[in-house]
Amino acid sequence: MSTPLQTTAIIGEPEVVEDAARAETSAAWRMLKDAAIAIRELQVKDGSVPDAEARDAAQRHVAAIVAGIRALAPAFPHDAGYLAASVRDFERWAAEDFGIPDFLDSLVAFQPQQHRIDGIRHLVVFPMYTQNGSPDRLVEALIVETIWPEFIAELEAGDYGNKLFVSLRLIDFTPGYDTNSAVLFPETVAMREIPTFTWGAIFQDREAARYRRVVRAASEITKLELPDDAARMLDDQDLTEKTFVMWDIIHDRTHMRGDLPFDPFMIKQRMPFFLYSLEELRCDLTAFRESVAIHRALSARTDELSRSEQEMLEHAGLVQYAVIFDRIFRFAITGSRVRNYDGLGGQLLFAWLHQHGVLHWTDTRLTFDWDGVADAVIALGESIDELYWRSIDRPKTAHWLAAYELVRSVLTPNPASAWARGLSDEVLAGAPKGYTDAVMDDEFPLSMFFEALEKKMRPVIESTSGIRGTDG
Repeated sequence: MSTPLQTTAIIGEPEVVEDAARAETSAAWRMLKDAAIAIRELQVKDGSVPDAEARDAAQRHVAAIVAGIRALAPAFPHDAGYLAASVRDFERWAAEDFGIPDFLDSLVAFQPQQHRIDGIRHLVVFPMYTQNGSPDRLVEALIVETIWPEFIAELEAGDYGNKLFVSLRLIDFTPGYDTNSAVLFPETVAMREIPTFTWGAIFQDREAARYRRVVRAASEITKLELPDDAARMLDDQDLTEKTFVMWDIIHDRTHMRGDLPFDPFMIKQRMPFFLYSLEELRCDLTAFRESVAIHRALSARTDELSRSEQEMLEHAGLVQYAVIFDRIFRFAITGSRVRNYDGLGGQLLFAWLHQHGVLHWTDTRLTFDWDGVADAVIALGESIDELYWRSIDRPKTAHWLAAYELVRSVLTPNPASAWARGLSDEVLAGAPKGYTDAVMDDEFPLSMFFEALEKKMRPVIESTSGIRGTDG
């Protein structure tokens, strides 16, 4: 058994930090962050430190982390219970010779959804993996800031209630977030058992920053003349962040609403990846549809709008542009072609708009007939909603087949596809696993338009890894 932590003897006590606004420039944060980065080098995939010779160093790093948390805790009084539990979890991990970490106690104590106040900050330290970042449960340390403007609070208190949703801005972070990761989810934390999750957070500043960079480049490459409101987003990070908060709060709640023929989050279900494409697209198109409804309702008002209602009106229009441009310019060509469900959703939206005559690629110029775009997008959402409604009465695999037919009615499958040719009787009569195994990694390859666009956009998309809202 390792010796107990001797924080003071090892590193001394850093100066107490009482102002969260300067936490990221403090010596306590630098010490904590450096120690978190250092101990990551000693951890393996499950988060443990199996090398006995490395444990003395691990002890010193944890001592620094604990001292840093204690010094920074006064700046985050709303997280006092969590930070105290975090110290206990780190000390127990060290006392137990750095086995697989268990941070359930501190995770349960961390409740950011209870403090949805614009500008309030949190210090977050967990062994965890990061989606679209590190697949290993390494120690991550972050300082984050809540984005919660008044009009979002009113939306959430009204028709778009979502008590689990937390909107954040990255202030500083360890390497797991110097990646494409834009979420902070409790299920990624190393813990002994799975509790009931009470929150999920998205970094809207990162989403907004990469949107602005990608859409600016893509519109130049495709010679797209952006509408004035859409063009404003490219020069205004704050405006775009708020737009993404509105989009995501409606998207997130949609996973739990509607005629759902399956577990809303599809947990522990192994399905063909195009099913995930349709679910994510359904939620985005619902956010689009609801934004259209909000925009039309507020535009029709004859009385004076409140300040919050004016912001709702403005951002309801901007959400529509964001959904379209992020889906077709970033989602469609980001990531590998191995079961890329977000990519497929972007391809599907682009092709649907093209085939419904509101998107044109003519004379190497991209144009939209904006008067008809909203109705065309809503029609795609309705087709997915109808698929779901009908599938409540269908067996699982019959739902899968129907979903495939919806996608292939818009996109051309890979010529080698077994699904496109028709699955064999052996597969059709067998277990669902056979259906999933028969799906190609790239079941619906990129069109010639997207192949050409991807080559030109690749450096731009790669440059958004680790982007911050301050990067522009």
